[in-house]
Amino acid sequence: MGAEKKLLPVKEAFQLAQQPHQNQAKLVMALSRTYRAVGDKAGFHEEFARRLRYAMVVYKREPAVERVLEFAAKFVTSFHQSDADEEAEEAEEEEDDGGILNYLFTFLLKSHEANSNAVRFRACQLISKFLGSMPENAQIDNDLFDKINEAMLIRLKDKIPNVRIQAVLALSRLQDPKDDDCPVVNAYATLIENDSNSEVRRAVLSCIAPSAKTLPKIVGRTKDVKEAVRKLAYQVLAEKVHMRAMTIAQRVMLLQQGLNDRSDAVKQAVQKHLLQSWLRFTEGNILELLHRLDVENSSEVAVSALNALFSATPLNELAEICKSDDGRQLIPLETLTPENALYWRVLCEYVKSKGDEGEAVLEQVLPEPVVYAEYLLSYIQSIPVVSDENKSDFSYIGNLMSKEFIGQQLILIIKSLDTSEEGGRKRLLAILQEILTLPTTPISLLSFLVERLLCIIVDDNKRIQIVTEIISEIRAPIVTVGAADPADVRKKELKMAEIKVKLIETKEALENCINLQDFNQASELKEEIKTLEDAKINLLKEIEQLEIKEVHIEKNDVETLQKCLILCYELLKQVSISAGIGATMNGIIESLILPGIVSVHPVLRNLAVLCLGCCGLQNLDFASKHFVLLLQVLQIDDVTIKISALKAVFDQLMAFGVEPFKTKKIKALQSEDAEVNNDGDQEFKEAEEETATVKNVLKLLSDFLDSEVPELRTGAAEGLAKLMFSGLLVSSRILSRLILLWYNPVTEEDVRLRHCLGVFFPMFAYASRTNQECFEEAFLPTLQTLASAPASSPLAEVDITNVAELFVDLTRPSGLNPQAKNSQDYQALSVHDNLAIKICNEILTCPCSPEIRVYTKALSSLELSSNLGQDLLVLLNEILEQVKDRTCLRALEKIKIQFEKGNKEFDDQAEAAQDDNVTMTPFQVEDEKSKEARKTSLRDVKATRASKSTQQKTNRGQRKRTASTRNRRRRAAEVGSESDPEIPEPESEMKMRLPRRAKTAALEKSKLNLEQFLNEEIS
Repeated sequence: MGAEKKLLPVKEAFQLAQQPHQNQAKLVMALSRTYRAVGDKAGFHEEFARRLRYAMVVYKREPAVERVLEFAAKFVTSFHQSDADEEAEEAEEEEDDGGILNYLFTFLLKSHEANSNAVRFRACQLISKFLGSMPENAQIDNDLFDKINEAMLIRLKDKIPNVRIQAVLALSRLQDPKDDDCPVVNAYATLIENDSNSEVRRAVLSCIAPSAKTLPKIVGRTKDVKEAVRKLAYQVLAEKVHMRAMTIAQRVMLLQQGLNDRSDAVKQAVQKHLLQSWLRFTEGNILELLHRLDVENSSEVAVSALNALFSATPLNELAEICKSDDGRQLIPLETLTPENALYWRVLCEYVKSKGDEGEAVLEQVLPEPVVYAEYLLSYIQSIPVVSDENKSDFSYIGNLMSKEFIGQQLILIIKSLDTSEEGGRKRLLAILQEILTLPTTPISLLSFLVERLLCIIVDDNKRIQIVTEIISEIRAPIVTVGAADPADVRKKELKMAEIKVKLIETKEALENCINLQDFNQASELKEEIKTLEDAKINLLKEIEQLEIKEVHIEKNDVETLQKCLILCYELLKQVSISAGIGATMNGIIESLILPGIVSVHPVLRNLAVLCLGCCGLQNLDFASKHFVLLLQVLQIDDVTIKISALKAVFDQLMAFGVEPFKTKKIKALQSEDAEVNNDGDQEFKEAEEETATVKNVLKLLSDFLDSEVPELRTGAAEGLAKLMFSGLLVSSRILSRLILLWYNPVTEEDVRLRHCLGVFFPMFAYASRTNQECFEEAFLPTLQTLASAPASSPLAEVDITNVAELFVDLTRPSGLNPQAKNSQDYQALSVHDNLAIKICNEILTCPCSPEIRVYTKALSSLELSSNLGQDLLVLLNEILEQVKDRTCLRALEKIKIQFEKGNKEFDDQAEAAQDDNVTMTPFQVEDEKSKEARKTSLRDVKATRASKSTQQKTNRGQRKRTASTRNRRRRAAEVGSESDPEIPEPESEMKMRLPRRAKTAALEKSKLNLEQFLNEEIS
C-alpha cells in the first residue's frame, strides 16, 4: 500500500518519459496524482517548466526529446480528459488545468521570440501539441487566445522553415473558415502560395479548412512544383471537399492534370483517393459521375477517368451497365445518352486491349459486325436535320449536339469490332458508304466515318476508288426530273384517249361479227385490235419517259463542297506518301481543291489549303508548283487559314528541304548545262537569285515569331525548331530569336510554345558540336539585344544573367552526347574555349559597359580546356588593366589564378612524361583518358550544381524573381551565421560509405540523453 501511495517526482517522471517502451498513460496518471497531492502549485509549475527547458534547447529531432514533449503535452491536457462525478471536483480540476496550462502557455509565449532557433522551434511545437491534445469542446481564455494567435502569426514569418511549420500546426485550431477576415485563414492563404519551402506548404495544406475562399488555393496546389505537395493536395480534396463544392471546370482540370502527372505517386493518389471519393458521392454510379464531368465537352478527361476506374475493377463487373434485356448486346436507341455511349466505347476499347483475357467479355458487350452496322445506320438516320426555324432554338441545337456526340462514340466503337470475317466486313463497308452518301448525315460525323472506312480497307488504290465514288455521288447525285413541255404531254394524252375509243369500237364490232358468223371480217378486226394494243403500249412508254427522267445534277452549295473536301482530306491523310498523285487524284485536285482555294467561304478555303498541303507531300513537282500559292495564302488570308498554310509549308520543307523554292527557270537552265556551257556570270547571278529566294521565304516564316496571334507565333516557332533539329536549317539569328521568344514575358501564358522550346534547346544543343557552335554565335547578339531593349519593351524585364547562364549550360562540352564526342567534329578547342575568347574581346571592346558583370560571371562558369594556353592569359591581363569594377576584378583574378594553376599542373604532367621517356601502351592511354574523364566529370558535377537547369519553370528569368532568389540566399546565409551550436552543420566533404556495424555504433553514440541535463542544478 505504501508503494502505491508513493508520489512520482517531476524529475523522475521526465527521466522515465525518455525511455522508448515506457507506458506514458500510466506515467501521466502517476504525475497527475503528484500534482493533485502537492499543495504548492506554483512550485510545481516552476519545476515542470525548468525540466522542460532542457528539451527545448535541442533542435535536432531526437527520439528522447520527442517523447518528453509528447509526455508533457499529454500531462498538461489530461485534466480535460478526466471524468468527474462531483461538481466540486470538476471545478477544482478546471481550476488546476487552467493554472498549469495558462502558466505553460505564458512561459512558451515568452520564449517564442528567443534568438535560438531551437527554442523558437520547440516553443511553437509545444503550443501546437498542447492545442492539438485538447478535446474538441475545450475552451481557453480570450486573452490567452489572442496572445497565442498573435505570437504564432509572427512565427509564420520566421526564417527557419521548421518553426514556420510548427506555427502553422499550432494555428490550425484557431482558424475560423466562416469569417472572411480571419487573420489565420489569410495567413494560410498567403503561405500556401508564396512560401519557398515545400514542407511549409504541405503543413498549410493539411491544416487549412476548406471554404469558398480557400478552395481555389487548395486546388491551385495541384500545380505545385513539388510532387509531395501535389499528392497531398489531391488527398485533401478527396477527404475534405465534396464533389458538389467544385465547378465542372475544376473537376475536369483536376482529373486532367492528376491523371497525366509526371509522378506515379500523384497518379495513384488521383486514382485511389480522388476518383474513389467522387464515386462514393454518386453512390457507385459511374454514369452519374460521368454526367458531373460533362463528357460532351471533356471527353478525353472522361476517357482517362474511366480507364483509371476500369483498372481497379474486375472485368466481369464492367459489362453490367451495357447489357440489354433482349440479349442483342446493344443499348436500345431510345435509352442512348452521351454518358452510356462513351462508357460503352471506352469499355470496348479497354476490354479489347486485354487480348485473350477480355475476349469473352467483349462478346457480351458487342454484337456481330452486320448487326452493329444496321444498328448504326438506324441511329444515323434518326438524327434530325436543322431547319431555318430551329436554328434559333438553343434547346433543340443542344439536343442535336448530344445526338451527334453519341453518333461519334458509336462510330468509334467500330474499331473494336472483329472484321476478320469477309461477309461481315463487306456489309459493314457497304453500310458505311451508304451513311456517307446520305444527305442527312451531319458534317461533324464525316471525319470519323471516313477514318473507320479507310482503316478497314488496306489497299491504297481501292481507298482512292471508293472515296472518289462517294465524292461523285455526293457532288452529282441522280435526280428525277419532270417533262419540260406540258403541250407534248397533252397531245400524248389525247392520242391515248383516241386509241382507247377505237379499241372499244373495234371490240364491239368483233363481237357482232362473231354473232353473225362473219369470220373473215372478224379476223381483220382481230388484227386491227392487236395493232391498236401495240400503239397503246408504245404511247404509254412515251408518256412515262416524259413524266420520269433521271439525270445527274452537280451541286455546288457550301455544305456539299465541304463534305467532299472533308472526304478528300481524310483520304490524303490515310494514303501512303509512296502512292503519289494519279489521274484520279489529279481530277479531284482540278475540280475540287484548286477551286476551293479561291472560294468566298473561309471554311472551304481552309479545307482546300489542308488538302493542297497533303497533296504537296505526295509529289515534289506538285509541291514546287503550288508552293508560291501557299505563301500567298500565308500572307493575305484569315488567321485560321494562315495557320493551316503555315503548317503545310513547314511540312513540305521538312519533306523536301529547299527544293520547292527553285523556279522552273532555274531547273531548265540546270538541265541545259549538260549540253551548253553558259557564261560564269550568269550562273553566279542565278545562284544569287536562288539564295535570295530562300532568304525571303525564311524571313517570311520567321516574321511570324513576332505575330500577335499566339497560334501563328507558336506554329512558326515549332516549325523553325523542327527544321533546325533535323539539320535542314542552321541559323544563329533564328536561334537567338527563339531564345528571346522563350524568355519574353508576353509568351508566359503560351504553354505549348514554352514547352516546345524548353524541350528543343537542350536536345538540339547536346546533339552535336555544330549545334553548340550555333549557340555560341547567338550568345553575344542575344545579350546585346536584351541590354539595348528600351524600358517600354517586355524584354526589359528579362534577367540577362539568367540568359547567359542558359547559354553557358547549353554549350558545355561535357553535355554533348557520346556519339557527338567521338565524331570528327570534336576538335581540340571546345566551344567554351571559343566562347571565352569572344567574351574577353567583348569586354575589351567596352570595359565600362554595365554588362561587364554578366560577361565576367559567364566567363567564370565556363569549362575551359588546357589547350587554350597563353592566349586567354594575355586577354585576361589586358582586361585586368582596363576594367575598373572591383567585383569584376576579383572574379577575373580568381579565374586567372585557377587557369594558371590548371596550366601548371598540365605542364608538370607533360614534363614528367617526357623525363620518364616511357612509351605508353594503348591500355595506359585509355587509363589516362579515364582518369581525366573522372576529373572532368567531377568538375562538371560541381559546375552543374552551380548553374540552373534548363528544364526549370520558363518564366524564371524575370528580374523580380531573381531579386527574391538573392534575398533568399542572403537569408539562408544569415540563418547559417545565427544558428545554434547544437545544430549539426552539413559536411561538405565526401565520406566513404561505412559498414552497417559502424553505422549502428555511431547511431548509439549520437543518441541524446537528457538525464545528464536533468541531474545538473541551475545556478
